[in-house]
Amino acid sequence: MSDPRLDRPPMSRDEADRMLARLRDERERIGAALLELEAHQGYQLLEGATLRGATLRVQSEVRARAASLWLLFDLHGRVVSAAEELWARPGRPGQARLAELTRLLEGPSVELPAVEVPLERRTLLAVPSGERLTLRAAVERMTPLYEDVARSVAALDTVWSTLLSRLAEVEAERRAAEELLESLGGADPGLDRLRDELEAVAAVVRTDPLALARDGHADTARLDAVRSGFAELRRGLEEAERLRDGFADRLRGVASVLELLRDAEAEARAVRDEVLTKITTSALPDLPEASAALADRLAAVTRPRQGAAARGGGWREAAQRVADLERAADTALARARETAGLIRGLLDRREELRGRLDAYRVKAARLGHAEDPDLARSYEQARELLWTSPCDLRKATVALTAYQRAVTSRAKGADR
Repeated sequence: MSDPRLDRPPMSRDEADRMLARLRDERERIGAALLELEAHQGYQLLEGATLRGATLRVQSEVRARAASLWLLFDLHGRVVSAAEELWARPGRPGQARLAELTRLLEGPSVELPAVEVPLERRTLLAVPSGERLTLRAAVERMTPLYEDVARSVAALDTVWSTLLSRLAEVEAERRAAEELLESLGGADPGLDRLRDELEAVAAVVRTDPLALARDGHADTARLDAVRSGFAELRRGLEEAERLRDGFADRLRGVASVLELLRDAEAEARAVRDEVLTKITTSALPDLPEASAALADRLAAVTRPRQGAAARGGGWREAAQRVADLERAADTALARARETAGLIRGLLDRREELRGRLDAYRVKAARLGHAEDPDLARSYEQARELLWTSPCDLRKATVALTAYQRAVTSRAKGADR
């Protein structure tokens, strides 16, 4: 194929020198950009993986564009090198050499490989021919190829890096759960199920991460669900390990709470009996009676210590049962104390009313009404109600209020 000729005068020596300098700089910058692109983490991930699905399609596109980029860069560089060699020949360049330089530097001197002509488009004498580009056109063709590859690689890296990071966190949770289970002994069906799910989602992360992308961002929902499962399992195993290491202490702790509970229930019964004797009331809180049932539960939890729990397989179940028992015992103790307090409050109320009655009697005497017959009758009525067993608190409160008002009325009269 004959070389095309430029329909323009040859460039001057200064023009040729400046253009060669610019092209050298351009070549170096393009080469550096391509090497930086290949060193990018996303590009490395893409090149080193066996992929499928949407990610495989991106890999194929990136490889094709990158191959075109390097081909164009190589052909571009060959032309620049040829021009440099021509320029470096001994002697002052004449018009013929400048014309050849002009053809290389500004003409369609970058010849692309011949594209195979499909069979249906061939003729008997058809000879495939390659496309020719100028150096500028070669760079202009490289630019969108580079930008497409860079965008694809960056987008993939954003998704893949997030997924791989999250996958590493999930696998760390898995290892922690496995180590705890190994320490405790036994097996756990939940762990096996989570392992299977992790294996499935990990295969997607490693071979087709774009299948887990939504709107250009990593969708970590499946990984997060598996991680939550392992974390919950790990917490249960940690609790089981703590129980195993401090089993006797925790049982003693529950037993201590149950002892306090029995005391609180006994106190509530005693206070209730006292109130029924001393106070007239139509309704009292139900007596707490949880200690016996909780003691049976404690005995049942204690038994696995010599059985499956001692071998490791039952520690998780035992841990859950002890934790439930601790909560139940604490709740029952608080309720028993609250009930005793509510019942005792009726006796406290009677003592409060008695104290107020005595205080107002002292006030009446201080005002000079100690011998007032009306006040004396009102006082005796309230006193009889408050010191009679059983005491009717409602009637006693009414009588005390009447006595208070009478004393207060006398005090106001004295002020006038």
